[in-house]
Amino acid sequence: MPDTPIVTRFAPSPTGALHIGGARTALFNWLFARGRGGTFLLRIEDTDRARSTPENRQKILDGLTWLGLDWDGEPISQFERAGRHAEVAREMLAKGAAYRCFATPEEIEAFREQARAEGRSTLYRSPWRDVPEAEHPDAPFVIRIKAPRDGATTIRDAVQGEVTIQNDQLDDMVVLRADGTPLYMLAVVVDDHDMGVTHVIRGDDHLTNAFRQKMIYEAMGWPVPVMAHVPLIFGPDGKKLSKRHGATATADYQAMGYLASAMRNYLARLGWSHGDMEVFTDEEAMAVFSLDGIGKSPARFDFKKLENLSGQHMARTPDDRLLTELDAFLAATGQPPIPGVHRERLSKALPFAKAKARTLPQLLEQAHFALVERPLDIDTAAAKSLDPVSHGILADLTPRLRNASWDREALEGVVAAGAQAHGTTLGKLAGPLRAALAGRTVAPSVFDIMLVLGRDETIARLHDTLARQG
Repeated sequence: MPDTPIVTRFAPSPTGALHIGGARTALFNWLFARGRGGTFLLRIEDTDRARSTPENRQKILDGLTWLGLDWDGEPISQFERAGRHAEVAREMLAKGAAYRCFATPEEIEAFREQARAEGRSTLYRSPWRDVPEAEHPDAPFVIRIKAPRDGATTIRDAVQGEVTIQNDQLDDMVVLRADGTPLYMLAVVVDDHDMGVTHVIRGDDHLTNAFRQKMIYEAMGWPVPVMAHVPLIFGPDGKKLSKRHGATATADYQAMGYLASAMRNYLARLGWSHGDMEVFTDEEAMAVFSLDGIGKSPARFDFKKLENLSGQHMARTPDDRLLTELDAFLAATGQPPIPGVHRERLSKALPFAKAKARTLPQLLEQAHFALVERPLDIDTAAAKSLDPVSHGILADLTPRLRNASWDREALEGVVAAGAQAHGTTLGKLAGPLRAALAGRTVAPSVFDIMLVLGRDETIARLHDTLARQG
């Protein structure tokens, strides 16, 4: 469909949080549409009324929003379109592409039991397929589509290639129940057609559904969209990704403090490749993303690669954007916002703190020194460096710092001279200084800390340490 505007969709069932596999499917649809000036739609397949709760629906929306995947228009409810689905079933009936089946559930089960006992196929062949309407009883019925009985059906899949099955494997599936409610297969096709979807990009667990859904397109004389069935995501052990491998919901990764940009980058590379590209922006991904770059084999989720990629995104993310990400992370994890004076220090600390951080909690740990009040609570590991010898060096160094020019070169000179005067090195003095100024062993350079804190706060923290040791 070269001249048709691209329309993709993501169609989750709101039966729980947004899974990583679903998130990647949404991302592929989003990249494909956005990179071609197309439309990306969201459809909530909420026909399972017991599990499709408003809370679960919101979890899906929150997951997509955090991931940064914006959709066009309002989300569409599949349940609310049941009348339209039933209308199409009746239209197929009127065309002769479907028929009324009066077989009872008991009769169908008896057929299958006998087939199993005789070692035959349990594929149900309704005796009502060719019965004239004049001979129909006044009884409840379902509407079944007429599947082709001979030959074969081929799906030309943009990822899997040509996939063919023999038509004797297709049953006359029910499209409308006796109570007038539509089945999933019908609802999906009608919705995709009415929404103008040109490309159906979804997990390859739906590949067998594609053959049955194609029957509906052909029965209605509708164009069949381009199909692209994406392999599933496996865990490191080569088995389908599940909770035994660790976090599986996007909300879990948000709570762990991964950057959304890193998740987009990682999920895009999970099963899709373009040359040697590893780290890229959304714009770069949109420009080159294509369905033929998706592999046929399942991709393995690698938590270490994700963390490494998140670190690279952390380093290249502008500081103001990082502050916004931190605010959202704190809110999502139920933590209080960062107050004024600490926020100002944090802004100054970000260029140094983000260099060694891969997640937002690690960033907060690196910037901890900027977020605490005096007197500092010095942890056990840091306290080990504050022995009597280092205490004496800090006592001598403090007045030198008080009178120093407050720039990096001057501070390095003062500390180096102080270390030399006591027969030690700047590197060995950094430990006690970091303990006194940050209270932790994990922190940026002591000179970066001093520049962020300023003269008064730096001297005050040194005095606190000396007073504690004294």
